[in-house]
Amino acid sequence: MTKVLCVAEKPSISKAVAGHLAGGQFTTRSTSNQYIKNYCFRYDFGPPWGECEVVMTAVIGHLTNIDFAPGYKNWSHPPPFTLFDAPVITLVADDKKAIAKNIQDQARYAQALFIWTDCDREGEHIGSEIRDSAKKGNARIQVKRARFSNIERAHILNAARNLRDLDERQANAVNARFALDLRTGAAFTRFLTTNLRPLGGPIAEAMISYGSCQFPTLGFIVDQYFKVRNFVSEDFWSIKISHKKDGLNATFSWGRVRLFDRPSVTILFEKCLGAKQAKVTKVQAKDTKKWRPLPLTTVELQKMATRFLRMTGQQAMTVAEQLYNKGFISYPRTETDRFDRGIDLRALVQKQTQDNRWGDFAQNLVDGAFKQPREGTHDDKAHPPIHPVTYVASTALNDNERQLYEFVVRRFLACCADDARGKATDIEIEYGVEKFHAHGVIVLQRNYLDVYPYENWTNSAELPHFTLGETFTPTEANMTEGKTTPPSYLTEADLIALMDANGIGTDATMAEHIEKIQVRGYVQVVDSAVQQPDQVVDNADIEDVPASRGGRGSRGGRGGRGGQGRAVGRGGRRGVKVFVPTQLGVALIQGFDGMNLETSLSKPFLRKEMELKMKLICEGRMTQEQFLRESIHQYRAAFDQSMEQLDVLKAACRRYIFQQ
Repeated sequence: MTKVLCVAEKPSISKAVAGHLAGGQFTTRSTSNQYIKNYCFRYDFGPPWGECEVVMTAVIGHLTNIDFAPGYKNWSHPPPFTLFDAPVITLVADDKKAIAKNIQDQARYAQALFIWTDCDREGEHIGSEIRDSAKKGNARIQVKRARFSNIERAHILNAARNLRDLDERQANAVNARFALDLRTGAAFTRFLTTNLRPLGGPIAEAMISYGSCQFPTLGFIVDQYFKVRNFVSEDFWSIKISHKKDGLNATFSWGRVRLFDRPSVTILFEKCLGAKQAKVTKVQAKDTKKWRPLPLTTVELQKMATRFLRMTGQQAMTVAEQLYNKGFISYPRTETDRFDRGIDLRALVQKQTQDNRWGDFAQNLVDGAFKQPREGTHDDKAHPPIHPVTYVASTALNDNERQLYEFVVRRFLACCADDARGKATDIEIEYGVEKFHAHGVIVLQRNYLDVYPYENWTNSAELPHFTLGETFTPTEANMTEGKTTPPSYLTEADLIALMDANGIGTDATMAEHIEKIQVRGYVQVVDSAVQQPDQVVDNADIEDVPASRGGRGSRGGRGGRGGQGRAVGRGGRRGVKVFVPTQLGVALIQGFDGMNLETSLSKPFLRKEMELKMKLICEGRMTQEQFLRESIHQYRAAFDQSMEQLDVLKAACRRYIFQQ
């Protein structure tokens, strides 16, 4: 009988998979790591493996770290620029040695290794680490991987019967990113820290780190800070017309919206009054709809959680991972916003009919109101959109889990419902030489909105009946005035959207980068209602935080300054948290901006290009070596220019941190 070693990425997944494959009948053996268990059972994997003796175990994220050789650990010598070419070694982390040894020992008795890591780039890389450990115990062991996106029993059994090969290209892409991040992060971090600490004051003991995702993310926040700070309010004037007919009132907005010159608006307004009669030039009544949401992606989950659930993106991802590990939702790291037609969505809806909050809505879908969800344009070919895989009572969840699970369920049910439908009426008139329009909506069928409280669509004022060519004397005509208001600081949802649009990080790492710039003391989160437009956060209490060492994360276009702003701002909403840069954060971005580097470190271009190159590795169109050669050349050039213009950076620090 074939002996098989199965290894999952997390202990909870290992136990769940073992339970499904063994039908709950397995023997548990302890290991030298308190969190890792070996589950022993028999399972028929089908051809060509047949019935096998199985040992199911796990890792806890990445097994290895990369670091520089011992001769490059001293920050004083050799100089930082040598790190771009310094030899890099791969080591099993001290806290993972017992886990790696368990895999190595178990592999000695196995003919095959089946890897059960998450099906994304990071999972493929962890799979390659597991493979390498297993081959130290048995060089001839055969290696396969299971692909799954949730731990529902039927899904796991299907994955066990359809084993595939590890994707070496994805593992290589992650390898390349680790190597580049280690070199660039260490080189620039040592450069910044050793050169800026001597300035003294609040940064005398600070660890001033660099990250290719951290700096562009910080750049977005600093840029918005200056847009707010440099904003100059302007007076504007407009014309508003209203007319009452048949007991209903229609308010008409000016086609020009507003002008910033009062005499001009006055002349135009007087011409309107001189015409006396307004003429209806367009009457249009048509069916309209509010589209139901697209299936849920990781980025959208984080944005919605920050807006409606009072969670940070990082908290939302942590809670989503917990729900996934417990088997309640699908894998929460996905770029896909379209469901495969092969997924039985009606069966998933059926599971939600028992809930006393949305059960009746789900039952209505089951009884015939079900609609195939809309299809977005993104498909990562690895995971479906985030969705519930089973029903769980709210009493079985903690507060954060309850909130996030409810959102995932409501989003899924909304996707499977019909669009909201209504009637829209548009009226256009000419009054003198000016054009005005009125718009009205009557909501006829709420449909998905009945289960999805995170969006709203309400009736506007019902418009009176007008006929084309009709003339009338407006009931009221006014010349109004107002002031432009400054743009608001960035919320986390705003920042995630900017990072997503500019290719900064992946859907799975954006929240980590946002958290990192807070830990580093570059930005703080404040209440938008109490932050003054010209304030930055004081850096007097910057903590000494160790720099990143090429770690594995949680698994082991900026515009011009100033501007006219908007007629309606979003600032001043109490309870809305926004990002404001610290003095150090502003100094770093202004300093690097002032250098006018050929390739800016504070803008997203370098990181976005790196992410695109990683995709090329995954597609087999670029090698890992080519990626590193080209990318290191770009960063080394930026480093050399930064050294040449160090005085510009120091001047920015003196200006913003020491107010000199």
